[in-house]
Amino acid sequence: MNNKTAALKAAFPHTIPVMTGYLVLGAAYGILMNSKGFSLLWIMIASVFVYAGSMQFVSVALLAAGFDPLGAFLMTIAVNARHLFYGISMLKQYRGTGRMKPYLIFSLTDESFSILCSAKAPEGVPEKWFYLFISLLNHIYWITGSILGGVLGSLISINTKGIDFVLTALFVVILVNQWQSTTNHLPVIIGIVSAILCRLIFSASDFIIPSMICILLSVTILRKPMERGKTT
Repeated sequence: MNNKTAALKAAFPHTIPVMTGYLVLGAAYGILMNSKGFSLLWIMIASVFVYAGSMQFVSVALLAAGFDPLGAFLMTIAVNARHLFYGISMLKQYRGTGRMKPYLIFSLTDESFSILCSAKAPEGVPEKWFYLFISLLNHIYWITGSILGGVLGSLISINTKGIDFVLTALFVVILVNQWQSTTNHLPVIIGIVSAILCRLIFSASDFIIPSMICILLSVTILRKPMERGKTT
């Protein structure tokens, strides 16, 4: 068995929860896009090149509203600012990935980040290929779900009200899975407390970036306790 095959087999089980979520979530996105009049081709192109989780749902309204590149840019920064902190925390893991690094950076969604932070490559499996297949498989699940949703939306009349809540539901499932699979719950507690405090201080539209800054500072200060927790 070569390194690539071994890495694929090792990565796949870790992506199964994301697969089940992304097929449903991607289908919801495809249905929404179809309801706004976008063809299956546009749905597929958007899923391949605008692979951005919650921002991809927001982009449906932006695309339907008309050409506004500055507004889209500012909205993307506001919604996906957390990815800046994801990138910083992955600098060490992505070191030495060579030509894979641009795609690994591009495909670093919330769900992939969650897996990459907790999953370890088995002995004998190159880490860079392990990381690549986790990211690639998740991307494929999203594209597949979006296409299925686009086809379903074109065949069946569906009431799309509230369908974007599946994104929140997926985050909750990932949180529960992380809580159950680890003994150190400090990162989860930091995230929840930081978000609640910042929401109480700032408005609903402004609390995301402050909470991300608060989380980054907290995990930096408490890095050693969290690392000790991983070894238990």
